[in-house]
Amino acid sequence: MSKENVRKIHDIYEAFNKGDYSAVIAALDPEVEWRMAENFIYTGEKPKLGPQAVLEGFRQIAKDWEDFAVSPEVLHDAGDAVVAEGYYTGTHRKSGKDVRAQFAHFYKLRNGRVTEFQQYTDTAQFRDAVTG
Repeated sequence: MSKENVRKIHDIYEAFNKGDYSAVIAALDPEVEWRMAENFIYTGEKPKLGPQAVLEGFRQIAKDWEDFAVSPEVLHDAGDAVVAEGYYTGTHRKSGKDVRAQFAHFYKLRNGRVTEFQQYTDTAQFRDAVTG
């Protein structure tokens, strides 16, 4: 199942970057736990529980950022888990500042759906980008 899991995560990134949030949400378990890095500008409720909470986060990002992309450079197969390494890029709409922040994402999957997500990133770059 691990190759399928890597493909699933690859497809999630492609869908997100096209703005096809419904495809991303369809790949999530109904009880997904979505955890953002501590001190991240969108941490809010810890963790976000369920696809609807995740979708609300995506909508806020789309509202706040222009040309926001999540670009994995490497996807690591870990059996029922996948680890992604890559970069966030985008321009904050209000401040006009760009961000290019490295990330690591940990996904746990069951029956082809994401049950857990954990983000690690340089939260200071995002904080600096949103301050005008």
